[in-house]
Amino acid sequence: MAATIIDSPIFGNIFSTDAMRAVWSDENRTAKYVAIEKALAIVQGRLGIIPREAADEIVRNCDISKIDMDQLRAQTERIGYPILGVVSQLNALCRDKLGEYCHWGATTQDITDTATVLQIREGLELVDADLRALSATLADLARRHRDTPVAGRSNLQQAIPVTFGFKMATILAAVERHRERLAQLKPRVLVGEFGGACGTLASIEHGAMATHEGLMAELELGVPAIAWHTVRDSIAEVGTFLGLVGGTLGKISMDVKLMMQTEVGEVYEPFAHGRGSSSTMPQKRNPISSCYIHAAVSVVRQHAAALMDAMIADHERSTGPWEIEWIVLPEAFCLTAGALRQARFILDGLEVDAAKMRANIDLTNGLVMSEAVMMGLGRHIGREYAHDLVYDICREAIRLNRPLLDLLAGHPEINRHLDRAALARLCDPANYLGQSGVMVDRVLARLPIRGQS
Repeated sequence: MAATIIDSPIFGNIFSTDAMRAVWSDENRTAKYVAIEKALAIVQGRLGIIPREAADEIVRNCDISKIDMDQLRAQTERIGYPILGVVSQLNALCRDKLGEYCHWGATTQDITDTATVLQIREGLELVDADLRALSATLADLARRHRDTPVAGRSNLQQAIPVTFGFKMATILAAVERHRERLAQLKPRVLVGEFGGACGTLASIEHGAMATHEGLMAELELGVPAIAWHTVRDSIAEVGTFLGLVGGTLGKISMDVKLMMQTEVGEVYEPFAHGRGSSSTMPQKRNPISSCYIHAAVSVVRQHAAALMDAMIADHERSTGPWEIEWIVLPEAFCLTAGALRQARFILDGLEVDAAKMRANIDLTNGLVMSEAVMMGLGRHIGREYAHDLVYDICREAIRLNRPLLDLLAGHPEINRHLDRAALARLCDPANYLGQSGVMVDRVLARLPIRGQS
């Protein structure tokens, strides 16, 4: 019976994905154990470290379908780790005690860590595919809305106009940075472990380093310069990366939630009949995916912190910090996958109301253009004095509920320098989008460098 949100038959595909659950499943993890034992036997048989007959027999039986998972569960509960159970079952499958050569010179943590790295490799491929798809969707939104004015907001207040394409391009740039980080961290992280009891490979008298290199080549993993049993920065780096990705997804969800407010109504999550409805308020259209993203990525950030805590390990083999990774790393990946899925759903079908964006800009009776007026007037009377003058006029416009342009045009200290037509140009949001379009173009222009259209 499932007890976590990730494995829940009801919530599972809201907070995660089948593909990511499969990566971190007992079956896949155990299959990785078996694959590593197989690769080790191949390499050691080739090098003559174990008899070729034994290597062939071990390889023949290294098949996940031959592992009794119920028996493995019982063995793990008794022993405390699953590796010895796997090795014991493989040994029993082999004839003439040839299975005694299985796991030769290895230790439990070698197999466990290397299996984890193999799972991380599969998990990161799924994350990268989602980031690539997210990038393409954001690029499309940035192109289509390059010049669509929307209120830029500071401290939740309207500040100056930007464009919706600019908002999307800022997120796109972050996603591309995540993809760059991912490419950079892979050589550091996708490195196997094979060191024996305390990392020195003392149990293999001859051919230890050749076994080490051959095993990693067989598994297509990097070769570490030295054992990393209790030096866990690479695992923590993965968690930190997932936390950073989650932070960006949380930024998307936060802005969508705020822009979906009834009083704002500038964008909406995709419509589906009944989605986001209330059990008591028929008019409601709640930001469902954004809420799930917020919850998921908040937990991922805590898991990233836990992985850093797991770095504080004792001596050459630790007493507890290692197991923290077993708990939080699968959940971090699964929750990130769920958040990515929800973000893709939101952006793929995002409903953008450009007319409402413009209407919201106009709600202030032109106050949102006060900086533009201040800068234009500052050329004539000085920026600081212009700031104070425009500030006072803004307060009067609010008090009288009148258009800012009218009060500006009627002010004697202003109309001697700028006529109404000039002031109208300063008060037009379309004339104060700055370099929004240029910056959107710059972000888009960099995409082909990483192989995107």
